[in-house]
Amino acid sequence: MTDKNSTTAWRSSSVIGNTPMKTISLLIRGAWRTIRLKLEGCNPAGSSKDRTAQALIADLDSRGLLNKSSVVIESTSGNLGVSLAYLCQHMGYQFLAVIDPKTTPDLCDRMKTLGARMEMVHQQDETGGYLLSRLIRVRELCDESPSYVWTDQYSNLANPAAHYRSTAPEIFSQCNGRVDAVFVAVSTGGTLVGIDRYFKEVSPTTEVIAIDALGSVALGGLPGMRKLTGIGSSRVSTFIQPDRNYVHRIVADRDAFAVCRMLDREIGVSLGGSSGAVIFGCAQILADNSEMKHIVCLCPDGGNNYASTIYSNEWLETNGFDSGYQLSVIDAVADFAAVSNVRS
Repeated sequence: MTDKNSTTAWRSSSVIGNTPMKTISLLIRGAWRTIRLKLEGCNPAGSSKDRTAQALIADLDSRGLLNKSSVVIESTSGNLGVSLAYLCQHMGYQFLAVIDPKTTPDLCDRMKTLGARMEMVHQQDETGGYLLSRLIRVRELCDESPSYVWTDQYSNLANPAAHYRSTAPEIFSQCNGRVDAVFVAVSTGGTLVGIDRYFKEVSPTTEVIAIDALGSVALGGLPGMRKLTGIGSSRVSTFIQPDRNYVHRIVADRDAFAVCRMLDREIGVSLGGSSGAVIFGCAQILADNSEMKHIVCLCPDGGNNYASTIYSNEWLETNGFDSGYQLSVIDAVADFAAVSNVRS
């Protein structure tokens, strides 16, 4: 990579991070509980994967693996693909995203707008998902041509390092060092492990709690069909140490979707499905832990990429979900300021 391209790339990515927090209240078992949402959708390409993508590209660059003819390639369910497309467009590299039928049309359109090429795999793997099939195709393409350079979000240590160095310190600082628990969605495990490592060093009493999707094997669960994207995996995380037993919750698609729609309807906060899963898992924990006060839910992205799926009654009903489904754990949601005024 030339010095000019390098300078342009890191100038374009300098706005990644420093995302805001929004405080909301959930009515759980008759009591209002306050949580803070870390809104990663405010990153320039729209998700926490901007941080991951920046670190992965920097790693390839530092190892001298990129040149003018390089084609950056990655297996992605969507958000990392958008983030890599955003960076590669600024750096002058081609980018190929290997996707599957669960990637939303909204995410596909964004990658295309950013100049990415896409190749879709249609063969489900033995777990009922597509991840393993995507990885097979990535390896086939890399074997076919040396031009392909794989960022490998699944085992590249730059992935957890990104969240150790940026996401976790931001959370700690924004909360003035008072954090009882951070709830994090699991996919590759990079975000979870990076945040966990940081808090073990600076605030060992803070619990980092993992949220996984029903049907995911990321934390050793049983494989199964799932519609949630951006959370869960068809393979056990490379980054999570076998002896690290996280407090965790498994969330079903319908509960994650219902949280998203409730927040959008009641307080105008639009989030992606993985964020809905994180908030639902958080509510389950809070229902049994009255002493937890300072809570952060890491929300990986916003709802703009899911207008044709989570926020579409037609899509929900076509896929077997009840668009009017009522949550069993969360009775109501409100802006924190509104609840505070009521209390006072």
